[in-house]
Amino acid sequence: MDKLRIIGGTPLHGEVSISGAKNAALPILCAGLLTADTVTLTNVPKLNDISTTLKLLGQLGVKTTRHSDDSVSITADEVSTLEAPYELVKTMRASILVLGPLLARFGEARVSLPGGCAIGQRPVDQHIQGLAALGADIKIEHGFVVARAKRLKGAVVRTDMVTVTGTENLMMAAVLAEGQTILENAAREPEVIDLAELLIKMGANIKGHGTDRIVIEGVDRLHGAQHRVIPDRIEAGSFLCAVGAAGGEIMLRNAAPETMGATLAKLQEAGLQITCGSDWIQASMSGRPKAVDMRTHEYPGFATDMQAQLMALNTIAEGTSVIVETIFENRYMHVQELIRLGAHIDIDGHTAVVRGVKTLSGATVMATDLRASASLVIAGLAAEGETFVERIYHLDRGYERMEHKLRLLGANIERTTS
Repeated sequence: MDKLRIIGGTPLHGEVSISGAKNAALPILCAGLLTADTVTLTNVPKLNDISTTLKLLGQLGVKTTRHSDDSVSITADEVSTLEAPYELVKTMRASILVLGPLLARFGEARVSLPGGCAIGQRPVDQHIQGLAALGADIKIEHGFVVARAKRLKGAVVRTDMVTVTGTENLMMAAVLAEGQTILENAAREPEVIDLAELLIKMGANIKGHGTDRIVIEGVDRLHGAQHRVIPDRIEAGSFLCAVGAAGGEIMLRNAAPETMGATLAKLQEAGLQITCGSDWIQASMSGRPKAVDMRTHEYPGFATDMQAQLMALNTIAEGTSVIVETIFENRYMHVQELIRLGAHIDIDGHTAVVRGVKTLSGATVMATDLRASASLVIAGLAAEGETFVERIYHLDRGYERMEHKLRLLGANIERTTS
């Protein structure tokens, strides 16, 4: 099993290129199910979650081709089955995103319930209620969501909570529904906007994406398109936390700073010197960061996917910070591992109090989920001595060759196999 070996204490210098956004690419790949024509995507990151999605699409009968560059072609002209099995869905909860497209185009879908998740339950009831409001007959049978509809009918759908994948699933279902659909309380994330932009290129009629009210006029069919996936704002934020913890000066190319307002504001508050262009971010840090309080919130608030990384930065900051996690009920599993590195953190329910220390000390730690693994890498870069981060298959789900990019910045980090 692979692990990372990090010798901390080296400031970061240089530049790296940010990959395409995993959380945008996953629903966009599933959108290929909505047409028999070819959809060609560029800036698709090479990640385990992308490979899992391509495998799932292939099992449905979709022809997928990953080219030598960062592009992927999808052709769903001969879909052979409408069932997404548990064996694939259990490894990646985003597999539920095939439900809406399959139901909208073929009138039927059978998708395994995803089950639990390390950082929280993330129930799919909002997906089910929304599709039912569009006229689908939905049952839970033997662990599967079984949905049928001759043709979905437009409706006003208001979810009980803001849900990114729920908004994406319902938007993909509604583009082929009869009449007008209005999604109230919709997610406003840049990844939702990116999906909508692809769907519009495919012939969909969508307005209001990026707001909490999306209006969709259903069309009879969609066609092929070409689309470039937006840059990964979470990867960019993670590298900024890394330079904040280790010190130095870095340049991030192919970034999208306009999607990162809350993250950039908090990091500037922590003491990073940040300059942005349309597609680049330059950041430098000297001395210890300053402790910053943070509360996770739906976009445009501070992303829950950046909480662990900012916490790692706060562990070596001057002062005490208070972090409140409002999105997931179990997203502090990295805390015990950070404590192994010498961090001082107290947890009370959804609140973490971090008392900054001057230095962390290297140790062997274990990644428990995707963003937790990134926080441990960041802490390892700042720690004195040697840190081993185990179970980095979590990291590979969402970061494309992170250790390679960090080596380009001068970090003493390598992947080893035990």
